[in-house]
Amino acid sequence: MISSMTGYGEASREADGMVFTVEIRSVNNRYYKSHLRLPDLAAFLEGELEKILRDQVARGTVGYSLHMKNLSGPALFDIDEGVIQAYLRRLEGIGKSSAIPCQIDLAGLLSLPGVVQPIEPQDEWVERMRRMVMELTQEALVELKRRRLDEGRTLAEDMQGNCGVIRKHLAEIRQRKDTVIGEYHEKLQKRANELLSGGPLRLDEELLAREVAIFADRCDISEELTRLEAHIVQFEAQCRSDGSAGRRMDFISQEMLREANTIGSKASDATIGHAVIEIKCAIERIKEQVQNVE
Repeated sequence: MISSMTGYGEASREADGMVFTVEIRSVNNRYYKSHLRLPDLAAFLEGELEKILRDQVARGTVGYSLHMKNLSGPALFDIDEGVIQAYLRRLEGIGKSSAIPCQIDLAGLLSLPGVVQPIEPQDEWVERMRRMVMELTQEALVELKRRRLDEGRTLAEDMQGNCGVIRKHLAEIRQRKDTVIGEYHEKLQKRANELLSGGPLRLDEELLAREVAIFADRCDISEELTRLEAHIVQFEAQCRSDGSAGRRMDFISQEMLREANTIGSKASDATIGHAVIEIKCAIERIKEQVQNVE
């Protein structure tokens, strides 16, 4: 079954006094694109995570976020007291030279560059963290793909419903198209008889038949109807397919609209024209939904 490009997955776990949370969101995009937000301690995982996401998601913009919350584990930062002392000396010197009272706020000092530094964790802890993040990423991806499949199922049902609408109007057109030729013949013959009724001239049946044949050839839409029906069959098969089908479905829907436009331009009949309008409306609804398909 097809998948939507819109979804959300989340996974969270506590270990070593830390809470790790992975969130993955995806939205529509013609191509694959990703945005990763990682803490400094986990920045080295960016390449590996990017490869996992690219392998699992074919299309869409993917937003990946990793959150790490320290509950009772080791501190993940250190305060450089030497840097603080250097700031204090500079501030005191400025206060004395300018005769301005200097009130120093320690909390404000912590926000200055270079005061708070991330610690270098031990290799063993780093490896445990990597395994944890990868496991949570896979769990979040499973949830993301499940939700994308659920929405894809809804999209497929809607698009197949529109395919049914197209089929209904195609049947009306097939039933009507042969009648149009007969009506044109009768209309042309009646008009000719009216024009010739006041004089000695008589109607040339061979000429009338040739004119009707030219009209029938110019308005013949049999091939277009056959191709459009074939496109519908192919499109419905893509709705039931697994994997990334969005690009193929987009191309097929464009071909469906092309055939509908040709039918509308060739058929010189109001009833057929109305049916073509309904068909084109259904195809446009399909094209809108296809933009959500992976």
